[in-house]
Amino acid sequence: MYEHSLIVLDQAIALERERNHEPDIVNRLAALLHDIGKPRTRKFEPGGKVSFHHHDVVGSKMIRRRLTDLRYSKDVVDSVSLLVELHLRFHGYGEGVWTDSAVRRYVRDAGPELERLHMLTRSDCTTRNQAKADRLRRAYEELEWRIDELSAAEELDAMRPDLDGTEIMRILGVGPGPVVGKAYRFLLERRLDRGPAPAAVAESELREWWAAEQS
Repeated sequence: MYEHSLIVLDQAIALERERNHEPDIVNRLAALLHDIGKPRTRKFEPGGKVSFHHHDVVGSKMIRRRLTDLRYSKDVVDSVSLLVELHLRFHGYGEGVWTDSAVRRYVRDAGPELERLHMLTRSDCTTRNQAKADRLRRAYEELEWRIDELSAAEELDAMRPDLDGTEIMRILGVGPGPVVGKAYRFLLERRLDRGPAPAAVAESELREWWAAEQS
């Protein structure tokens, strides 16, 4: 794990230069610490295998505490913690085809850390199996292409429901309160599932949701 972490750090620094980024402490801390949760989650499985289930989530929490103790800024702590939490997300989809919905959620969850997540995920490939390395590289290049394609069509950087809070209150006949937030989250999930829709379609979906909520 130690050797792997140093290789990932070296590759992350190389990607900074390749992509013309300034030296980035967030990128480098995420690369160095991305597997910090592995020792705590190590489990010996039948047949001699070893697993590290949820080391991404556990590691994210460990990093938040450790970097806070080391007096890093809140912005740095939040960014590194999020990157470590998400660093396995790409691999979770295996070699299957990414749906538009999965791409939208990947972008939504990464938020402003998307470019750093690209670099961390690419840097985390240290396999000596050249065929596997090439396959992973092509798969991630395809994902980045899909993100660019959807971003151009749907403005993924500013992903919002098809109706805003004012329109939700007007359609449902309610005032500000928890219902509006719940309806907003419902519409955002629909937006993530099927992309942008005309206001009339979103209104119809909202009314159906509200009827089901009241039944």
